Amino acid sequence: MRRLGELEAEIMERLWGWGRPATARDVLADLNKTRPLAYSTVKTVADILHRKGVLRRAKNGRAWVYEPTLTRQEYTAALMQDALGSNPDPAGALMSFVEQMSTADVDALRSALRSANLRSAKRRAGP
Repeated sequence: MRRLGELEAEIMERLWGWGRPATARDVLADLNKTRPLAYSTVKTVADILHRKGVLRRAKNGRAWVYEPTLTRQEYTAALMQDALGSNPDPAGALMSFVEQMSTADVDALRSALRSANLRSAKRRAGP
């Protein structure tokens, strides 16, 4: 998955943060609090995100209502997977990444690995 462009990321951040479907006009109203944008710009970028599969949309009257197809965490994980998959030395890349992490992030990683191991063990054990 390719990294989102600046405006794409701003739109996604709002939709993830709101946790509800929204129209391009809803997003525009919030974006215009910090910088002026045209409705057509936001609508075009939302349509691009839909074509990329990052947003789904449904008609609500005359307007399209958009919502993310993946969570912020799933998007971040996809970026990380792409970065590792394109690296000839994924273990080395992971080591460099971990060395740059804060203590709190390392603790979060350890917790995530423990949780993943538990889920994996439960799947192997079956119902």
